[in-house]
Amino acid sequence: MNSSNTLRLNHIFADDGRAVVIAMDHGLPGIGPFGQLTRPAALLQQIRTGGADAILTTPGIAARFAADIGRLGLILRLDGGATTLGNGSGEMRLIASVEDALRLGADAVAVMGICGTADESQSLETLGKVAAQCRSLGIPLMAEMLPLGYQGKPNVKQIALAARIGAELGADIIKTKFVGTREEYCEVTETCFAPVLILGGSARAPDELVAEIKDALGAGVSGVAIGRNVWQSDDAAGITRRFVEAVHGAQTEG
Repeated sequence: MNSSNTLRLNHIFADDGRAVVIAMDHGLPGIGPFGQLTRPAALLQQIRTGGADAILTTPGIAARFAADIGRLGLILRLDGGATTLGNGSGEMRLIASVEDALRLGADAVAVMGICGTADESQSLETLGKVAAQCRSLGIPLMAEMLPLGYQGKPNVKQIALAARIGAELGADIIKTKFVGTREEYCEVTETCFAPVLILGGSARAPDELVAEIKDALGAGVSGVAIGRNVWQSDDAAGITRRFVEAVHGAQTEG
């Protein structure tokens, strides 16, 4: 890994090698209700107060709310095009380039990696091409690996395979689901040579999600990338702080 990659990853991962990333890219496909995502500046203030390490967001938010992002690490979503207003096919296309992300000050970029569906070849081709561009320009890549697609219910072995595929294609960070037990999920982290962050998915009780995070950390994951469970909460700062405490073991001030 080159020095620029390392420096940028240091803006996402804390000194303990773990990261709390708050996902704010759901407005791109129109996944609602938007909750506190309706007011990005105020939400970013709460995320910083809660002590998050980084955000995953869109070109529009990165450009318009740069001052509010402050010292948070910035991961920029590069793909989109499928929305809740469409036919539900879920096919994603590049809507920004790696160069665009660098101009916006991004520390990393993110694209989907869909496996086990009719459009997996197109999705993985895009992932591989973006990975090559990232290597050329010295910026890390997060691959959101979703075996069986957006609504799929994969088992641990399928997630382990998808995570490994993402790493093989050149991703520096894997974002994916947590399923099964702590012991079972070790198969994912043991076979994937890139750090794994678990996603949060639809809104759940905070205690349930914190317990899942602790199980995942015990299985060797490197943190979380959670969105709706933060900005659909009435207390985005408080729930972010709970995730930070679970991942890093102590409260951090932003």
